[in-house]
Amino acid sequence: MAFVDLLEQQIASLDDTSFAKLRDWFFEFDQERWDKQLEDDSNAGKLALLINEAFAEHQAGKTRDL
Repeated sequence: MAFVDLLEQQIASLDDTSFAKLRDWFFEFDQERWDKQLEDDSNAGKLALLINEAFAEHQAGKTRDL
């Protein structure tokens, strides 16, 4: 049995309280990983193209105030 299959079975057997705790933990964990990846990509210059495109659109008057 694959490790993920085993995890799925164990998660499915959790009581409501334990499942809610796991869900909340996983959501925070996922957000932290996303933030780390975004920070790493930014530090590596991978977002420069998007930043430059957004700035050019703003300079061209294609944006509006929120």
